Amino acid sequence: MNSNKFFLGGIVGGVVYFLLGYLFYGLLLKSFFDANSTTPIDTSKMIWWAMIVANLLAGFLFSFIIGKAKASNMGSGAGIGFVVGLLMALSYDLMGYSMNTSMSTSLKAICVDAITAAVMSAIAGAAIGWVYGMGKKSAA
Repeated sequence: MNSNKFFLGGIVGGVVYFLLGYLFYGLLLKSFFDANSTTPIDTSKMIWWAMIVANLLAGFLFSFIIGKAKASNMGSGAGIGFVVGLLMALSYDLMGYSMNTSMSTSLKAICVDAITAAVMSAIAGAAIGWVYGMGKKSAA
């Protein structure tokens, strides 16, 4: 795995995650999650440095996985991102739900979160796959 592409892919993936998180969770689905959560999100109380670091770490995790899978285009990155994102979200959401520590109050909210995370991960994975494919010559 090329370390330059790993780092660039991680940064690109982290930025994509951050922007998509704002779009999906902060704007498009905010009212749904507020209505299906034990604690609505209050961005005035967010710890922004932790949010930024968390998104960058997600970008680096997916960059590592996509690099190890030798994905080198947007399609393969998106496919890997979708599957890994879906499995990770379902795992964490159901763990929290099983111990009554989850913010989600319903299985419907868990499913919506998992699908949202999978879509975000697919888009971030596509961006990372694009980074890994940069500089490769395509077959004519």
